[in-house]
Amino acid sequence: MTAANHEGRPVRTAVVGLGWAARSIWLPRLRRHPGFAVNAAVDPDPASRASVAAEFPDIPVLAAVHDADLAQVDLAVVAVPNHLHCEIAAGLLHKGIPVFLEKPVCLTSAEAEQLAEAERVGGARLLAGSAARHRADVRSLLASAGDLGTIRHIELSWVRARGVPDAGGWFTRRRLSGGGALVDLGWHLFDIATPVLGSANFTQVTGSVSGDFIARDSARVSWRAEKAEDGQDGQDGEPADAGVIDVEDTARAFLVTDDGVSLSLHASWASHEERDITRVRIDGSAGSATLRCTFGFSPNRLEHPELTRTEDGRTRRIPVPDEPIGTEYDRQLDELLAQLRDPAGPGRAVEEARRTIGAIERIYSSARAAQEKPRSYRP
Repeated sequence: MTAANHEGRPVRTAVVGLGWAARSIWLPRLRRHPGFAVNAAVDPDPASRASVAAEFPDIPVLAAVHDADLAQVDLAVVAVPNHLHCEIAAGLLHKGIPVFLEKPVCLTSAEAEQLAEAERVGGARLLAGSAARHRADVRSLLASAGDLGTIRHIELSWVRARGVPDAGGWFTRRRLSGGGALVDLGWHLFDIATPVLGSANFTQVTGSVSGDFIARDSARVSWRAEKAEDGQDGQDGEPADAGVIDVEDTARAFLVTDDGVSLSLHASWASHEERDITRVRIDGSAGSATLRCTFGFSPNRLEHPELTRTEDGRTRRIPVPDEPIGTEYDRQLDELLAQLRDPAGPGRAVEEARRTIGAIERIYSSARAAQEKPRSYRP
């Protein structure tokens, strides 16, 4: 039985992967939410299981997905390292279990097609999306877009002063993460643009990447309590490449859709800046709207979000409510319940993932081409 026909009872949920995100974000919120009941927590790592068992003694903790009684699961929340997203999500979808998959939904266009096939064969729904879209300030920004006339350009920027996650662990190993800041932060930024761009595809894509900060100890993230095994265990049965760093800390790109809307993107794990700042600007024929805030959990943030509207040479503030950090994840759970009951939902997450991963692949391709091009000598 799937959550779409669970007849008023809480959605019986299995959380697969018990790393930082599961322990800090998903398990606490799922347990508090009246619409969900966590009846399994799954991870092959004994230390992760022991940590969850100690903190949440009422949740059955299992070593593998096949140990769970899938007949008692309405939804699987998959929060495993990036390279396992497609494998685990597709396996559950094939068994008819709806899946909520954390970003990045997939690491290649080929994986997007595997997920589409699994959704079709199993008849279960893939759900995905960034919690950032559910922030109150982002909702206010997106609501204002309808008053800006014809949309011409979207500026997306998430630049951390310091915030390289788990340097030397799976986040910074391309074969396990799929990429650096572009995959990690850029996916959130693309997700913000989706309600504005709709189904438009990118016809022109160019980009560059760099890694000036990634190996510096001073650039590492300060708010994640990473365990040693999170950084050193590939969690796929393979030995970890301890200390490998082969992804970017910064990506910049410029893209144009098939209907002529341009988009600039800047994603950085670390920079020369003083604060971690997210900036989203939407330019239209009748005006522009700009949001300055800080996505995520970093304590090195803007104190309050700032949303402004500019037209005819005048800029005015638009009030947005202050809310506790992480409230967007509570709203995302509300949205998951609605999506599970939406008969038009199947295929939507995969279609958005196709566009996003396609753009990311093309940015990396453009960056590689520029790096491989011989440089002319300048005295």
